[in-house]
Amino acid sequence: MSQPTLSAFTASAPLNGIAPLPHLGIIRAAGADAASFLHNQLTNDVLLMKESQCRLAAFCNAKGRMQASFVVYKRSAEEVLLICRKDLIAQTVKRLSMFVMRAKAKLSDASDEFQLLGLAGDAALAASNGATTESWQRHAAGAADVLTLYPALDQPRAFWLAPKDVAAPTGPALSADLWQVGEVMSGIAWVELATFEAFVPQMLNYESVDGVNFKKGCYPGQEIVARSQFRGTLKRRAFVVQSVEVMAAGQEVFSSLDATQPCGLVAQAAGDGLKHVAVVELQISATDNSTLHLGVADGPVLSLLPLPYALREDI
Repeated sequence: MSQPTLSAFTASAPLNGIAPLPHLGIIRAAGADAASFLHNQLTNDVLLMKESQCRLAAFCNAKGRMQASFVVYKRSAEEVLLICRKDLIAQTVKRLSMFVMRAKAKLSDASDEFQLLGLAGDAALAASNGATTESWQRHAAGAADVLTLYPALDQPRAFWLAPKDVAAPTGPALSADLWQVGEVMSGIAWVELATFEAFVPQMLNYESVDGVNFKKGCYPGQEIVARSQFRGTLKRRAFVVQSVEVMAAGQEVFSSLDATQPCGLVAQAAGDGLKHVAVVELQISATDNSTLHLGVADGPVLSLLPLPYALREDI
């Protein structure tokens, strides 16, 4: 299948400004053991993470299937915040709390205690105040934290997070829909309710975007995740696609090579009102010499767009 260039997708407005993030919320882990507890539950290193950093991470079940994904950082020595999809917060807090046992850590939904905004383009550059826009870094901006993310559409992106009483940054408004287009075009999909336990981390390329640490200790599903990586059994990956039709997380994708069963699943979708894009998990074999269709074997055609990062083969 031929791949159009990234410029084939043109947003209705530049990815620049300050966006509300109604689809995201915040989990707080508080206590002397908060970092070590999360370190033993997530795919990434939380214990050794510096306070000047943030991390992409996933929470998996025993079979390595992702139950939630996060951008996580240490707000202080005894407080860790996890940004994740709002529709998964209640069940994620409940599931993580089951493993606390004797650890000095308490998990709670802290979404109502903080402001969370998305910054893109010049707004992201201004908030970092001249600091690096390298991904997965934390910068102090007064009482707020700026967490740098993977870029999208050649624009830097970041989260701005602060207590409710802190004045929000000023700048041009960016719609929530266009921010989510940027999320998709970054090639990094959130786990959401519609895709709960649908993927192991490599199916969403998490190992290639610093979301999995293969040198840390055990966590739920660690053996499955490691085996998938080192035994060369990866047959499914995440790709970015474009469609003239609206897409939704959880929709199946079919290949013209086999109309009887799906070859993939939509992980996250967004649109700017004119065109629609999605991160789609696909059988690698379905991306060559075939046509991809949404929903049913003769559904709307999906066009592959290039990934904005390289897949890592040597971890």
